[in-house]
Amino acid sequence: MTMWVLTVVGLCVLIAADFFIGGRKPHEVSMKEAGTWSIVWIALAALFGTGLLIWGDGQASGEFFAGYITEKSLSVDNLFVFVLIMAKFSVPTIYQQRVLMIGVLIALVLRAVFIAVGAAAISTFAWVFYLFGAFLIWTAWKLIQEARAEEEEDWEPGRLVRAVQRRVPSTGTWHGTKVTIRENGKRLVTPMLIVMLAIGITDVLFAVDSIPAIFGLTQDPYIVFTANAFALMGLRQLYFLIVGLLKKLVHLAYGLSVILGFIGVKLVLHGIHETTSLHVPEISTPVSLGVICGVLVITTITSLIASKKASKNVSPTAENVGSDDQGKPAEKADTQS
Repeated sequence: MTMWVLTVVGLCVLIAADFFIGGRKPHEVSMKEAGTWSIVWIALAALFGTGLLIWGDGQASGEFFAGYITEKSLSVDNLFVFVLIMAKFSVPTIYQQRVLMIGVLIALVLRAVFIAVGAAAISTFAWVFYLFGAFLIWTAWKLIQEARAEEEEDWEPGRLVRAVQRRVPSTGTWHGTKVTIRENGKRLVTPMLIVMLAIGITDVLFAVDSIPAIFGLTQDPYIVFTANAFALMGLRQLYFLIVGLLKKLVHLAYGLSVILGFIGVKLVLHGIHETTSLHVPEISTPVSLGVICGVLVITTITSLIASKKASKNVSPTAENVGSDDQGKPAEKADTQS
């Protein structure tokens, strides 16, 4: 219990430092700022994992790193939806970091509830391993189907967000970082609160995939929570750092599907081991960590190669725009009468 209290207090201190140093004043986040803070959060996660190795054991440290990398990679896919949400609500650039910060905090609190429920279910009902495993395998297959469709879907507000927009008096005008204002003696909700709610709820929906995934790597609620916390807290800076690279990660969905499918199989094997007397192979933490890292490296490399080839195929067409048949720039039309 003492470890939990110290960890939560430590995370609160880090969150407060992040807010007062980098997120208190609304501003456009530069690549330098985003890169610096991303390195800081990754370094903190690495220090935490190393601390588990020194004061705990190698298994706990390995499970943390496997869980952290998995949650981080899944969160990268979430960022694309965040981009759509920002565009849907026309969030001014200077307010985007505040939206992400509060939205991520909401998601972190709600994920903690999910983790507690998942841990209780696993400790009580061993058959939950089968349920989680089957769900992850199904999710992996859905990701492959969506990747093959190659359709860029528009984001639509969920039922809760739409209910708030319909039933809660609101204004469509931005008023800085205020979430509510008083206008003509009436309290109104600003777009800031609506977008924060959308980001938080959307991230929780993604947790439906990620929570079972990390429980496939470790059943320790403490490691599950800390891996999620460190992965989420660096999400705001990561958004500004790789927002321009998201479209280049064309094979990311395939990589994530392989990872989720692999963890799903791992969960099913673990379920068989826990509920039957059959002797089935158990996938160790080092093997899991190696597979996850390997898949992400291969996915990134193939994505960048594919994006580079696609840009080369498009560029000649772009260069011919505005040229005549001989490749010379077309002369402007004479507008004089």
